[in-house]
Amino acid sequence: MKILFLGDIVGRSGRTAVIEKIKALREAWKLDFIVVNGENASNGMGLSKDHAQALLAAGVDCLTLGDHAFDQKDMLTFIEQEPRIVRPVNFAKTAPGRGYRIYDVPGGRKILVVQVLGQVFMKRAFDDPFSAVDQILRKHPRGGMVNATLVDVHCEATSEKMGMGHFMDGRASVVVGTHTHVATGDAQILPNGTAYLTDAGMCGDYNSVIGMDKAEPLRRFVTGMGKTRFQPATGEATLSGLYVETDDRTGAAKRVEMVRQGGRLEQSGP
Repeated sequence: MKILFLGDIVGRSGRTAVIEKIKALREAWKLDFIVVNGENASNGMGLSKDHAQALLAAGVDCLTLGDHAFDQKDMLTFIEQEPRIVRPVNFAKTAPGRGYRIYDVPGGRKILVVQVLGQVFMKRAFDDPFSAVDQILRKHPRGGMVNATLVDVHCEATSEKMGMGHFMDGRASVVVGTHTHVATGDAQILPNGTAYLTDAGMCGDYNSVIGMDKAEPLRRFVTGMGKTRFQPATGEATLSGLYVETDDRTGAAKRVEMVRQGGRLEQSGP
């Protein structure tokens, strides 16, 4: 299975880049399934119904969210109507939507998509991410009823993401981190066949401070005082993420490549 995962979309710049490029990437790389983290797609805070629909209509197969899952209030009801959106599995138990889903892939195959939130340095104490994913992976073993499993680990700490990667090695096909908006350079296949990347980076303007226009973050760093709310940067976006090929029988990763398309970080794809 050929899978593309793209990191956090930030604002209009990131949305536009994904919507304009996703179809061409699917055709050029013969992709079977595309997962995109969309939790900062709507003005940098959450994902609205309209923006989710636009991304799905453009060809995204599944949207994951994060700690800003419900910053856009219409997502509280829309997520119940749209099965192609996955929120964190260890969010509040009363939260709408689901933290994992199984999707059909061409050729009679299936992929399990899971999202989980980390605990280290996060503003709220979410449920234990390790036990949350353990229950799901025990119920849906890689290479069993599902041909591939992708887990989006939405964390602040790189160490926690790495711990999650090794915890799921041999159980998931892909473990990829999101949330920091800074792409890491450690794409690899772990010893037991799990493709891993600490952070996919963002789909946004890298001439920024993690996707936000530089003026306000710099003012706060220098003076300790805020003047206005953060606004997403509006320059050309780079699509950042991970390309993975998996074995349909075992679910193990066979190839992994970082993706940097367009903007300031352009590089060749798979």
